[in-house]
Amino acid sequence: MGAKVNSKRLVIDASVARSAGDEGATYPKSVHCRQFLLAVLDICHQVVMTPAIKEEWDKHQSKFALTWRRQMVAKKKCHYLKVSINDSLWTQVESMAANVSNKRIAEMTKDLCLIEAALATEKIVISLDDNTARKFFSEAAVKIDELKDIIWVNPDKIEAEQPIEWLRNGAEAESDRLLINYNHD
Repeated sequence: MGAKVNSKRLVIDASVARSAGDEGATYPKSVHCRQFLLAVLDICHQVVMTPAIKEEWDKHQSKFALTWRRQMVAKKKCHYLKVSINDSLWTQVESMAANVSNKRIAEMTKDLCLIEAALATEKIVISLDDNTARKFFSEAAVKIDELKDIIWVNPDKIEAEQPIEWLRNGAEAESDRLLINYNHD
């Protein structure tokens, strides 16, 4: 048995819950998401649920994710949280996004609930959304201080990010996982 890992509260996007698919799904992304969720269940980490995040999960989760969430609740590993809207953050994000496009505003504001929950906990977001949310928030992190220290991990990037190994090692804030340092080329 390894060293005791400090429990971290992880904000897990509904994209992971949806992509986990059902037990028999063999698509690599489904397998990776299921393995990641099972590792969260097995290791001492918790999942953060705000009303907005819960609503997204309720709409999009797979059967596997629903069962997983029930197991997390049973193990008291669901951290329920009410987060106040961060008006300053919303204003900054909307004004930066508005300089690009309405589509960018929509993409970023839809995931701001993840950022707000992360800021209220250990600043960790788990999401598959690299091409829009992660990329856009990392670009915004250059000007918005609150975004700089958000840790963003994609459970489908097995080679590049080694997400399960990261979980096992305590889900620490490694420099290359911070939004400010994300290389989106």
